[in-house]
Order: sequence, then structure tokens, then C-alpha cells
Amino acid sequence: MAHPAPHGQTGPVTLLMGLRNGAAHLPDQLQSIAAQTHSDWHLRCSDDGSDDGTSALVDGFARDHPRKVELVAGPGQGFAENFMSLIRALPDPAGPVAFADQDDIWLPGKLARALVMLEPAGDVATLYCGRRTLWYPEPDRRVATPRLVRPFTFRNALVENVAPGNTIMLNAAAARLACEAALRTESVFAHDWWLYLLITGAGGQVIFDNRDPLILYRQHSGSVIGGGQGVSGQIRRKVLVLRGALAERMISNLAAINAVRDLLTPENRVLLDRFAAARKAPLFDRLAGLRQVAPYRQTALSSVGFWGAASLGYI
Repeated sequence: MAHPAPHGQTGPVTLLMGLRNGAAHLPDQLQSIAAQTHSDWHLRCSDDGSDDGTSALVDGFARDHPRKVELVAGPGQGFAENFMSLIRALPDPAGPVAFADQDDIWLPGKLARALVMLEPAGDVATLYCGRRTLWYPEPDRRVATPRLVRPFTFRNALVENVAPGNTIMLNAAAARLACEAALRTESVFAHDWWLYLLITGAGGQVIFDNRDPLILYRQHSGSVIGGGQGVSGQIRRKVLVLRGALAERMISNLAAINAVRDLLTPENRVLLDRFAAARKAPLFDRLAGLRQVAPYRQTALSSVGFWGAASLGYI
């Protein structure tokens, strides 16, 4: 039985899905969307140049779900820009907006739970996100990502993304803010980290769902950004930091959020400028400047890793 939208959530949930050669796994994801207990959704897919039959699969799904599916051509500039193009094209006014990857599986209550948790936010720009189950299909190994309990603030967002894109739902106010900001932003490292920075920076709120995950996050060799859990994931991240990957991401994030700095609260504009200045300063000034900003990550070990990278000049 279909569940109606909670009070205060008008119109269908707009689902944004970026596609690129996803034919091997896309049918499972589409069927899991069709099986949602909250059935009032509209799926907008952007195919970024697939040559494996991905578009044909979406066309078939659209025939089975008339007037609920739309397929557009992507910009051909990578996964982040593909999602940003979808954000820029959101309808005005927009209702709740959720993001979907092409290769996951949603459990039936995913949309309904997010809507219920967003309902109390009213007109405050709010981003819902949460835990995922890392899913290794062979041999069906499942590992839930950790619960997070530290505050979800701009200080956290400056140095860490806790909002995985495939778990995000924006309420209508956050969707309007994201669309306005995306129209003024040229490029981002990742649309989900950018959304976390934007919503917290603009004085909105983040609701992190620590209950049991309702998404199977498929792990496979074709994943653009994998789960990165365990010892091998930690080693891989440290190697990338030493190769300059973290610094490149910081540069991209700062440029993107500076493009819409007028949307930030005065306090967060100060933090942004102090953080940008500190990361380029000599060692002792860098560490002193960062202490003023007081950025933090969600776990003690990850925070130690950040400060180690900062000490070595890799941010």
C-alpha cells in the first residue's frame, strides 16, 4: 500500500540519478525504487554518455511507470558535474529532493523514513543523510557504516564529508538553496560534500540517521568512490593524502563555496576565510590558524589523521 507524503511535504520526491555505463547493476536499483513504500516520486536521470544500453533500460522503466521517469543527456564532464547539472535543473518550486546512484539497492522504507525525519524542519533548509550497508555481492558480505555522533557543522564540513550522496534527501528549502547555489558554481569535487558545506555554511541543519541503514551500497571495481572501510581503505586514503589528493579536494571545495559566500552566515564566512588563510601559512602559523577555526572530524582517529596532514602541509 502506498504511503502518502507526511504533512508539510508537498508534491512528489524528485529523485536525481547520474548515469554512466551502469547497465550491469541499474535494473536492481530501478526495481528497488519502484518498490518504495512511498510511491509519490519522479525520477530524473542524466546519462553521461553511456554505450552499454543504460539509456534503453531507463526507457523501459519509464514505459512501466508512465509520467514518473525522465531521461536527459549529461554534460559529459564527470560524475560530480553530472549531478550538479541535475541540481541546476530542479523545478521551481521544488519539493523534497533525493539522490540515487545507479548501482545500489534501496530497502523499501528508505524514502518514507527520510520524509518523516525531515518533517519537523519546516522551512529551515535541512539535509537528511545517514548510514549505509557496504554490500559485497560475492559472497553477499554486508557491513554497516559507523554511527556518527559529533555535531554536524560547518567546522566539520570544512575537513570531512559525512553526507554520502546516495543517502541524501533535501527538504524543499534546502533544494531551493542548492539550486540557487549550483547555478552560480562552476565545478565541485563531489556534489555531496558540496551540499554538506553549503547547507551547514548557510545556517541550515543536518539530520544524520543513525538507525539501521536502508541502502545496500554496492562495492565493486567500477565504483567511482568506494566505501573505503577497513585497513586497506585507510592505507589507500593515507597514500592519496601524500600524493596531494586531500589538498586538491580542499582547493576545489574552497573555490566552490567561495563562489556563493554571500549565502553563508557571517560567522561561517569568517571561518571560511581563516581556514583558507591557515592552510597556506607556514607551519606554526598554519597550526595556530587552524586552532582558531577548530575544525574536526567525526572520529578521534580521523581527526588525528587530519592534523597530521595539516602538520605536513598536505591540506
